[in-house]
This record gives sequence, structure tokens and C-alpha cells, in this order.
Amino acid sequence: MMISNFWLYTIMAIVLLHVIVGFAYILYKLSPKKKDKQKDE
Repeated sequence: MMISNFWLYTIMAIVLLHVIVGFAYILYKLSPKKKDKQKDE
């Protein structure tokens, strides 16, 4: 049970972080701000 819960929370955390980072990245790309430094195209 402990291992099952551990993997369940781990997968949920990874999915949530992926969604949050992806959403923030989309907002960053769509925002009309100027980019001084270009790390990624």
C-alpha cells in the first residue's frame, strides 16, 4: 500500500508540474513582451 500510494502521488505530482510548466510556457510565448536574452527559440 505504501509503495502504491508513493507512486500515485509521484505520478500526480509529475503530471501537475508538467501541466503548470506547460501552461506557463504557453502564456510566456503568447505574451507580447520583448525578449532580451533568447535561451530557446
